[in-house]
Amino acid sequence: MIQTNTSSLAASSPELRQESSAFRLFLRRLGFVLGGLPLGVAAFVVGLGGFVIGAVGSALVFGIPVLVGVLAAAGWFASVERRRVEAVTGRALPPHGYRASAGTGFKAWLRALRDPQSWRDLTHAVVSFPLRVVGFCLALTWTVGGLGEVLYVAWSWPIPRDEGKQGLLDLMFGVSSRAADIAFNTGIGVVVLATAAPMLRALVAVQAGLARMLLTNETAALQLRTEQLAQGRRSAVAAEANTLRRLERDLHDGPQQRLVRLTMDLETVARRLDDDPERARPLVADMISQSHEALTELRALSRGIAPPILADRGLVPALTAAAARCPVPVALTAELPEGRRFAPAVENTAYFVVAEALTNVAKHAGAERCWVRVRVDERVLSVEVRDDGRGGAHPGKGHGLAGLVDRLAAVEGRLDVVSPVGGPTTLIAEVPLSGVGER
Repeated sequence: MIQTNTSSLAASSPELRQESSAFRLFLRRLGFVLGGLPLGVAAFVVGLGGFVIGAVGSALVFGIPVLVGVLAAAGWFASVERRRVEAVTGRALPPHGYRASAGTGFKAWLRALRDPQSWRDLTHAVVSFPLRVVGFCLALTWTVGGLGEVLYVAWSWPIPRDEGKQGLLDLMFGVSSRAADIAFNTGIGVVVLATAAPMLRALVAVQAGLARMLLTNETAALQLRTEQLAQGRRSAVAAEANTLRRLERDLHDGPQQRLVRLTMDLETVARRLDDDPERARPLVADMISQSHEALTELRALSRGIAPPILADRGLVPALTAAAARCPVPVALTAELPEGRRFAPAVENTAYFVVAEALTNVAKHAGAERCWVRVRVDERVLSVEVRDDGRGGAHPGKGHGLAGLVDRLAAVEGRLDVVSPVGGPTTLIAEVPLSGVGER
């Protein structure tokens, strides 16, 4: 007997799970449609009201920042709607693309106003409002109204009825029976509840289709991606050219000059060895000193490219060596899995960021302490360099951090610099791990 009951429960469990899953899907769709109304009201009021104010005021200068703010708000509402649609459908939406913000002030405003996706977001905020209202009313009618009709027998009995009062069944068919009225309303409720699931599915499909049409643009996303890759390639070329020019300049000003002098001293020593060997002895000592200095300078230059310790032992030992060479005391925190190696492009970029940042701290920051933190998650390797110096660092062209921007752009990374005048300075670089393998 026990075995029979167990097998019966096991056989019925798939049906129970299927019914539970269908009910959860029904509730999720119901929450999507009902919850869309307050979001739609806020988006409609902000979008249409702000657009009217901004358009009227565009003749005066204050209208332009209002329009920019409205587009930014529409973008936020659009991002919320994308997440809602993906959650209720269980599928990711096609990509979308916004133009990268560049510049400051009026130019940045004009660039934001020329972003097509922002205007599509605003259009969705306005156009989706009537659909949300209709969907809310239909969903409420088909669920709450249907449930009320099914429970008609429970709540209708205390309602006072006048002698001349006629119900819907009496008006339609001339039947005034209490039992028939209950049966009729209950039947309506059953039909309405039975059609609630397909009705909600249709409402979700309409709203999700509108979101897919206006809030996504796969062609524009691919174009932006192409532009980003082209910009990354240009940045890689620029960073490589800057590195070569710097190496050429440093080689010319340092080791090359020492080697030229060493050659001249060797020629002098060769002439004096025959007639006056004693006078050649100080030159030999000086030549040994020059060779050591030239070797030291060459080693310093090679660290700016990729030190052997980075290739042999990994990122953490290389950063430890770089921190030890910095004249400013450095506290290094490496939150990386032990023994994990990353792609050479990732390790080289992270090392270059830290080495260049520590060089800037030593030369320009006037800092007494410096902190370096390296950590990794599933997507990016993050490098944070912070000092207690005078601040004022800027990643723009013509500044010392411009090379880091190009170097990170070459691997699709990003650089954030917070450096108010008076300090402190915090530099955060993110190097993406996607698209490159580990070793």
